[in-house]
Order: sequence, then structure tokens, then C-alpha cells
Amino acid sequence: MILTDRLENGMRVIAEPMQGVRSAAIGVWIAAGPVYELENEAGISHMIEHMLFKGTERRTAGQIAAEMDGLGGNLNAFTAKECTCYYAKVLDEHLPKAVDILQDLVQNPKLDPEDLAREQGVVCEEILMMEDSPEELVHELLGQTIYGQSPLSKPILGTQESVRAFGRDDLHTYMQRRYRPERMVVACAGHFEMPALMDMLNKAFRRADGKNLTEAAGADMPRMEMSGMEMPGMEMPASALAEGRSFAGADKDVEQAHLCLGFPGFATDTAEQFALLVMNNALGGSMSSRLFQRIREEKGLAYSVYSYPTGYSQTGYFALYAGTGEKQGPEVAQLMLEEARAMREKGVTEEEFLRAKEQLKGSYMLGQESSSARSGAIGRSMLLLGTAREEEDILRRIEAVRMEDVEAILPRVLDESRMAAALVARKGTKQALRKALGL
Repeated sequence: MILTDRLENGMRVIAEPMQGVRSAAIGVWIAAGPVYELENEAGISHMIEHMLFKGTERRTAGQIAAEMDGLGGNLNAFTAKECTCYYAKVLDEHLPKAVDILQDLVQNPKLDPEDLAREQGVVCEEILMMEDSPEELVHELLGQTIYGQSPLSKPILGTQESVRAFGRDDLHTYMQRRYRPERMVVACAGHFEMPALMDMLNKAFRRADGKNLTEAAGADMPRMEMSGMEMPGMEMPASALAEGRSFAGADKDVEQAHLCLGFPGFATDTAEQFALLVMNNALGGSMSSRLFQRIREEKGLAYSVYSYPTGYSQTGYFALYAGTGEKQGPEVAQLMLEEARAMREKGVTEEEFLRAKEQLKGSYMLGQESSSARSGAIGRSMLLLGTAREEEDILRRIEAVRMEDVEAILPRVLDESRMAAALVARKGTKQALRKALGL
């Protein structure tokens, strides 16, 4: 059963006790990411995520690592488009120590200028690494192409120029604006008692001097954030790709051509998103899918070919991907479109429909058996949507999808007049692929 409460400082808590486990997973979720960054802050959410592990007022970086290793647990973090999360997984008896470490990270970071200078170099190397990974780069290009000037088009890592420009004051100011109790959620799943959890959280997220880094910055906050109506992507279109066809390409000296096709999708936790999951499974989301069987198994034209939906709090898109040789690129692109058109025109078969639903239910339940998976699921949902669903509710929503629901979304999703394409390949390859796609 999912339980919710609120700390004395206003921070929301969502928790799910799990029977039969000895672990406890806890995460601090923060409304901080590219969608909230100002023009001169590109990549600052991710930079702060790095810096919080470099030491606090109470612990050095080495002490943070040693303490967590001494518990036999895991401590990590990530930054996404709409959120940042710091999380730990430990034995139930070590949960108080994990809470103390997480609180120390998010409320008492040292943000040492010398550490910042070193970490700027690390993040710049991370940016270069992403640019050297064509499969990662093509997905990033697709997102930028789909969302254009909207906040969701911003790269999580920022740019080398923006990262190098950050000073300690910039990080501190951003944290004052974003790392505030009302913009934070604590999520916990595993073996614990709720009253004891609330007691340790209230004690942890309160400093002796009555102050912390999450106190209001006040007058320097943008008007949108002061309104009390803030949500990630509040100015974004209800659906991506509202303005017609688009293309983006990057010339890289790579052996394969990496191609992504993007189509309109749906926001997270909508009824249409569940129908899209069923459609995705049939088209390219499984080994029995049409794309995998036609392009890889029958034709032998690609090792990696798949489809996937991406959902945000207020928008989303659906994408197809293939990595193939330059010479086969145009043929693979045409085959991807052929399968998309066939599904749009004829729909899914009853066999595909039933198999997709069973696969979704099975993969969901298997993926939710760990305390860390449940903590992540309920934490993200509470932060971005203001609520979280029980496992049984998710299963019911999958089961409730009808064949007619899938058929209803096909013309909207697989609409070639609103298609975006992204390509990473050697120079000179783009023209042939654009021709094959009719772009």
C-alpha cells in the first residue's frame, strides 16, 4: 500500500512498505532539470548533481564513499529533463544512516571552487563522450528536433561553454531556487515502519540553526516560479511535432548510419499512453515485433532496431531507431516506414494485441519486484504528477486497453505529415536517407 505524508518543512513523502524484503530504498526527488534552467544555466542541474558528491560541510567525498561502502549499500544520482534524483539502497537496519547521508548531500554541499574547476573538466569530457557515441547522439538530436525552442529540447549536460562558465555563486543561487521543500519529494520503499520513517526524516531535514539551503531566494525568482502554478513543461504543446516534418543530421566518421524517426506521442499516465505501450510492443518494442522480425531476422540489415515511447508530464513522442550500414540505410529507412504505414492502415492483429498486453504486464511486475524500482516509480510520479499509482492499478490500466483504443491512436501517432527524423552518419549519407524518407 502506498502511503503519503508531509514533513514539518513542507516536503512531501511517499512510501511503500514491502513484505518479504530486507532492503530499503530511498530517494530525494527534486524539480530541477533542463526545463527549469534559465538561458545562462544550461547544464547547471547536472553540474550540481556532480558537485554534491564532492563533499559537504560534514563529509569529504572520500568519507561519503567510505560510509556508504561500510553499509554495503549503493548511493547514486541522475538528472533527467524534468527532475534530479539522489538515491540510496541499504539494508533496513542502515536506513537512518542512508537518510543522514542523503540529507547532508542535498542540504549541506560544500560547493568548493577548486572541486568545481575539476568537475567542469569531468562534465566536459562527458559531453565529448556523448558526442562520440552515435547511438546516444541520434536520440538527443531527435529530441531537439521534435521540441524545437521548448525547454525539453535543452540537453541535460549543457554545452562545454555553459559548463565552463559556472561559478560557485551560480550553483548556490540555482539551489536556493530549486532545492526547496515544496519542490522536493522523499520516496521510500522496502522494509520500514512509516512512523519511524517520518520521525527520522523530520529530524534529518531540520538543521540546528533552523536554516538550510532550501530557504527562499525570494525576489530573484522568475515570475513563473513565484506564481504557485509551476509544473514542468507548462508552456509546452500538448503533443510534440505540431508543426510538420523536420530533419536534423550530424556528420560523424562512424561505420554505421544511426537513424531515428519521431512521431507524436502522449504525456505520462494518460489513457492513450497505455494504448501506445501496446502498439509499441507490436511494432518495435520486443523481439517478436514487426521491425525486429522484418529488418533483423528476415532481411539481416541491422543488428539493433527497435521502437520506444517517451512521455513527460505534459507531452511525449514515439520513436523508431535503427543502426545499419551506410549502403543499407535507405532500404532500412523505407522498411521502417513500410511497417509503420502497414500498422497505421491495418492496425494490430488480435494475436499481437494479446501478446503485447501479457508482455507488458509481465515485464512491469518483474521490474517492480525490487525496493529500488518501487521507490523510483512512486517518487518520480509524485514529483511530476502529484500522485502515484498502486501496482494493481497499473495492471488494471494495461488490462483495460481495448483493440479499439489502439486503433484510435494509430492515425494520430503514425502520422508522417508530422514526422521528425535524426541521422548520425558519415558526411554525404544524409541526402540518400532524406530521399528515402521523403524529407
